Amino acid sequence: MTVFFSKACELGLQAVLFLSIKKEKIIFNAEEVSKELKVPKEFVSKVLQILTVSGIVGSKKGKNGGFYLAKNPNQVKLIDIVEAIDGLDVFKSCVLGFPGCSIEKPCPVHNKWGVLRDEAYKMLSDETLEQLKEKTIQKITSL
Repeated sequence: MTVFFSKACELGLQAVLFLSIKKEKIIFNAEEVSKELKVPKEFVSKVLQILTVSGIVGSKKGKNGGFYLAKNPNQVKLIDIVEAIDGLDVFKSCVLGFPGCSIEKPCPVHNKWGVLRDEAYKMLSDETLEQLKEKTIQKITSL
C-alpha cells in the first residue's frame, strides 16, 4: 500500500497496465484479471467499472463479457488512471492536511513535499502505456 494513492487506484493502475499489454480489444472478465494480478475478483470488477465510466476501459456485457482497453495505449498515461479513480487533489493539497497551506503560509514540509509532488506528477504524466509495455510485461509475468 502506498501513501500516495488509494488501494483502488493502485489496482486500477495495475489492471490497465495488464490490459495494455494484451492484443487490442481482447476481452478479459474480472476473474481472469484478478487471477493475473492476484487480487479479489469483486475489487477488480468495481475498479474496472469506474475506469469504464472514464472511457479508459471498455466493457461488454453478457456471458462472454468482460473488460478491454478502450483507448490506444499511445493515448493513455498513468496520470489519466489516477485522475479517473482518485482525482488530482493529492497533487494540489497539503500532505499533512493543513487547511490554507501555501507558499505564504507553509506547513512544516511544504517545500520538500512540493518538489516530491511535482516530480510524481511529472513521472505519471510523461510516458504512455505503450512506452511502459516492456517493463509491464516483465513485472506481470513475475507475479
